[in-house]
Amino acid sequence: MHSPDERFTINARDGKARVGVLSTKKGPIETPFFMPVATKAAVKYLSSEDLEEIGAKAVISNSFILSLRPGVEIIKKTSNLGNFMNFPGINVTDSGGFQMYEKKFWIKTSEEGILFRNPFSGEKILLTPEKAMEIQLALQSEIAMCLDCMPLIENTKEEIAGAVEQTTLWAGRCKEHHEKLQKHLPQQQRQLLFGITQGGIHSDLRKKSIEDIRKLNFDGYSIGGLALGEPKEEEYKMIELQKSLLPEDKPLYLMGAGDPLELLEAIERGVDMFDSRFPTQNARRKTIFTSQGKVRIGNKKYATDQKPLDENCSCKVCKNHTRTYIRHLLMQEEPLGKHLATYHNLYYLNTLLEKAKEAIKKESFTTFKKQVAKAYEN
Repeated sequence: MHSPDERFTINARDGKARVGVLSTKKGPIETPFFMPVATKAAVKYLSSEDLEEIGAKAVISNSFILSLRPGVEIIKKTSNLGNFMNFPGINVTDSGGFQMYEKKFWIKTSEEGILFRNPFSGEKILLTPEKAMEIQLALQSEIAMCLDCMPLIENTKEEIAGAVEQTTLWAGRCKEHHEKLQKHLPQQQRQLLFGITQGGIHSDLRKKSIEDIRKLNFDGYSIGGLALGEPKEEEYKMIELQKSLLPEDKPLYLMGAGDPLELLEAIERGVDMFDSRFPTQNARRKTIFTSQGKVRIGNKKYATDQKPLDENCSCKVCKNHTRTYIRHLLMQEEPLGKHLATYHNLYYLNTLLEKAKEAIKKESFTTFKKQVAKAYEN
């Protein structure tokens, strides 16, 4: 069950679902885990202390946005991104390419990299694979992501095929530059680098992307270009395809997935890592995750509801506040309401994954998933 370099070990299995330990230069982290999104070195409406209380063991930040503001040099004065945030867990960074594909920023993509408009100053900037690696190494995150060419859900198959080809070329450049910049470091002090596959929901394109990226031998593999609104059965089919073609001794990361049931479906298929704005965005938009399914707290029926958000939840929000109070705050756009709802949603998700790991260890994951699914199908 041990991988050759001991960076990722599997300690329990239940079917394809598994519990493992990923070793990073900052220390180990048990999988599967969910990463709240801290784009600008902060999860919206939460402090690093809140994240610790919730039990979040890792967060993901946008390295390129951080390189623009506050700038790499400012963060380096505190040694690394974790110190800058005062977050004791694992810091993961992405290349920032995903956000740069928004129409207001993106200018063009070429073999060289992504040309876009700086969202802060308006100037044109070229982000290359080499630059993406330099930024992430300077931030000293524990896990970095390659720069990938991110197709949109509305793109044609031909356009997605072009993105697959570009992603593979950039992945090779990322790997080469990343290794060159770290070759003087012992293995246990190195930043891990994950390759990203593309291909949309086209099995032939996804298969080609997986096989090409696998040849580059990354520390882990990310599934990009899914969880964008495609039918769930198509998403799960692509996860299964990726799982069947990748080595068992490397972690698998589904980018952008954050719906409770979606996470469990992916875990059942062998996924180890997740990130998404979904739980925090839902909280701000008045949708609460609970053991009884989703609660649309903006509904009038909750206006005088004296119960906690979730009677089966032990977070401080559920211990101290009522639905009627949190609904009032959210309806009035009070920042405190967004804080309380966000805190609860992330606490719920973190607890859900802890329970999922326990179920895998007891080989009762299928039963556990069915119980959650029943609540969320209501």
